[in-house]
Amino acid sequence: MGLMKMGVNLADIIVAHEIKFSQLKGKVVAIDAYNTLYQFLSIIRQPDGTPLRDHEGRVTSHLSGLLYRTANYMAEGIKVVYVFDGRPPDLKMRTMKERMKIRTTAQEEWKKALEMGDIETARSKAQQASYLTRSMVEEAKKLLDLMGIPWVQAPSEGEAQAAYIALKGDAHASASQDYDSLLFGAPRLVRNMAITGRRKLPRKNVYVEVKPELINLNENLTTLGITREQLIDIGILVGTDYNRGVKGIGPKTALKLIKNHGTLEKVMQEKNIKVENYNKIKEIFLNPPITNGYKLQWRDVQVDALLDFMCGEHDFSRDRVMSAVEKMMIFKKYREQRNLDAWF
Repeated sequence: MGLMKMGVNLADIIVAHEIKFSQLKGKVVAIDAYNTLYQFLSIIRQPDGTPLRDHEGRVTSHLSGLLYRTANYMAEGIKVVYVFDGRPPDLKMRTMKERMKIRTTAQEEWKKALEMGDIETARSKAQQASYLTRSMVEEAKKLLDLMGIPWVQAPSEGEAQAAYIALKGDAHASASQDYDSLLFGAPRLVRNMAITGRRKLPRKNVYVEVKPELINLNENLTTLGITREQLIDIGILVGTDYNRGVKGIGPKTALKLIKNHGTLEKVMQEKNIKVENYNKIKEIFLNPPITNGYKLQWRDVQVDALLDFMCGEHDFSRDRVMSAVEKMMIFKKYREQRNLDAWF
């Protein structure tokens, strides 16, 4: 447990449209929970990189992000469902070990930077050292229950399950920072949901405005003149969570190769390139383990229990939690209005 999410990088060839959250009003968005919790753990920290903690020393950055960010979605009338990872495919183990190593190194460098009083480096190293524990995941699920927000436990990759929920029409889009969602067949992908707002660029004193963006799978396949299977082939050439990718091949080169030769197999033959386990990787994207046994039900927020959990157990400010609750109440009114409208 506890891996930084990375995924395949297709930014150079994918067309994304900037959107406002108001454009998602009344729509269901299936959010890759681990991906989002990692964003919160990375971003929500003290200036020296220390995460938020309660009186018992437990990290609470993930709970802070989950509560306040989800309340903002609710105030916009967005119906979110969080999808949690299950057992990762065996091919992901190498990636997970590598990430573990990166994290451990970052942890040591963070401590060194703190000792030297280099706050800037400390913060950036701390962000790389973020990891998610089993108890954090359980706390996140408990918080969602108290907020009345549905969550789905995926048998394997959360992103695959979220894509399936969208593909089935139970969600308008899936949300993640990773482009893998497209390889898993998500018809629409929303990026930057968890990190919208002013963000500081790493190691630079520069702030950028990060806005949510919507990526439409069919639009991109049409624009690129390829099929989803070919997009998967491109992903495998560039490198996924399940393989390293071919040295020197980025998204644009991969696109050109696949368009010229048609399939990954042909590219491998013609260019004398070797990609191990490519059939297994394709299978993960085309037929991932998913579950049909999920129910998407939005319930009322349990205000007293939520205050007990966030303020009593984890030292959150009562006023701030109550202001989040007020935003959730906007969602409740909106939901009731929708149900009423359905009668006429």
